[in-house]
Order: sequence, then C-alpha cells, then structure tokens
Amino acid sequence: MEIVHTPVLLEECLSYLSPVGETFEKNAFMIDSTLGEGGHSNAFLSKFPNLRILGLDRDKTIQARARERLSVFGDRMDFFNGWFNDFYANYPADKEKPNLILFDLGISVYHYEKSGRGFSFRYDEPLDMRLNSEEGESASDIVNSWREEELANMIYLYSDEKMSRRIARAIVEARQGGRIESSKQLADIIFNAVPSSYKHGAIHPATRTFQALRIAVNSELRRLPQALHDAFNVLEVGGKLGVITFHSLEDRIVKNYFRNLGKQCICPPQQAQCSCGGSPCAQILTRKPVEPSAEEVKVNSPSRSAKLRVVRKLRDATEQHRLAIEMEAM
Repeated sequence: MEIVHTPVLLEECLSYLSPVGETFEKNAFMIDSTLGEGGHSNAFLSKFPNLRILGLDRDKTIQARARERLSVFGDRMDFFNGWFNDFYANYPADKEKPNLILFDLGISVYHYEKSGRGFSFRYDEPLDMRLNSEEGESASDIVNSWREEELANMIYLYSDEKMSRRIARAIVEARQGGRIESSKQLADIIFNAVPSSYKHGAIHPATRTFQALRIAVNSELRRLPQALHDAFNVLEVGGKLGVITFHSLEDRIVKNYFRNLGKQCICPPQQAQCSCGGSPCAQILTRKPVEPSAEEVKVNSPSRSAKLRVVRKLRDATEQHRLAIEMEAM
C-alpha cells in the first residue's frame, strides 16, 4: 500500500507526548483523535513497545488504509469510526482513561491526492469535500445554495480571503447558468473573478476559498472547542494532551483554552467568590508553539504552518473553562 501522507512534527510529538512515569511507561494508553493513514500512531507504537492506541477517524476509507498499515501491531492498536467530538462527549465513565491524547487537525494529503472528493483544484473532481460523504452538506451544496452574503462571510472568516466578496459575487452569478459541480469549475470561476495582479501570487487565488469551504463542510471549528474540553476531562490526571493546528483560527482556540487551563482562576473579576476551583487545571508544556524546522518544511511543505501545543493534566476542567472556550471561539 502506498502511503501518501507524511506526519508533521513527528519527532516533536514523540518527545513531548512520550509516556512519563513508571506506571505510564509500563501500561500507557493513547488516543489518536485524528488517525488518518496512521503515521503518528505507527511511530508511537514503534518507539514505545508497551503503548496501546485507539485511533479515531470519521472517514471509513482512510481508516481502512490505517487498519492495513497498523495490522502488524496486533491488539496494541484499536479503531473507532466517528467524529472525535461525539467520541469524547460520550466517553463511558467506566472506560480506561488515556494517558496521552493527540489531535492533528490537518487534512491528510490522501484526501487531496486520492479521495476524489474535490479537496484540491489540481484535479477535476466532484465538489464534495466531506470527510463523511454520507452526511451533511457537500461543498457543491454550499456554493449552489448559500446567499451571496453568507458565502462572502464564510470565505473571509475561515480563510481571511480579502477578495471574498468579489469571489462570492462571481459564484452566485456563475450558478445562474447551472450548478457548480466540480473542483476545477469552481477554481476557474474564482481565478476569473480576481484582478490580474492577484492571479500570479505565491498561491493560486482559489486556495483560501477551498480551505474555507472544507472547514465549513466539515464543521471543523464548531467541533473543536467542546472536543478539546471533553478530551481533557477524559484524560488521566498526569497525562498529556497535544494538538497540532494549521491555521490561525484553530490555533487561537487551542492557545486560549490551554492558557485558561493553566490559570490559577478564570472567574470574572467582578465575581466575589471563586467557583472555578482556584488552582490550575494543567501545566503548559509548550509556552510557545512548537513549529517545524526548516529541514522539515523543505522535505514536507504541508508542515510549514503547523504548530504543536501540549499540556499536562493536573485536575479536571470546570464548566467555567468550557464556557470560556466557547466565548473565545465566537
């Protein structure tokens, strides 16, 4: 089987998320919240012979590839098919708590190169972009049904695309002649909509719009805040939670939540009595985000925007922490 995705910040993940302590080292349990083709899990299982991993992924197709790849590890590797936010929200109280949790929020190169779902405009594919192609709106549904203002706001919010209004207007005008069904069709509409000076920059003018559509289709930012909170509370005390982000909106959510976990108190200043516990919930292990080296970026260009943040759990987070992260994400 050809593996097309190279896991980012791999050595850094192995270092920061290594099992620590005699009990953890002898019987460590990890949840890989975004399994993909299994690159991170493969490395962790290879380096830590006593480690067991449960790998989550919503995409049955890519999970089947991971199952094949990781079958050599036998019962040290298990699998769950579903969204990570649903998984952590419904984690059984009597189930073993993990010592390590990893989120890699990037989209696998497999989806761009092999899925045939229109994640990339390099190929002429059906404009779908759903990780689970059996539920929710596809990218085609969105570009053909959302109002111009909704499209413009979504493109700007999720990608900081300065041409968002011009692009949204072009999409609405183009669909009057028939549905926009393919990735190449949409990319051409965007390319023709922007000024000449914008067409030959460092990236293709459709790049940011495609990113925004992918985020919207899969509700990536909506799922993240609650999933982080639930995953942290599922984690064993003393365990570590690591998150790799790839754009500023994701990273802001993670940074702010981790910052709040590390605070002595997060109650509003006007509140007379502390109700959040009055002590930190986590030790922040990465005061600044860990970023890829120049060497990694050179050999694996998708890693260039990756940032890793890691915390160690001291106690469960409170309802105030959950509400705080919701406010930060608004």
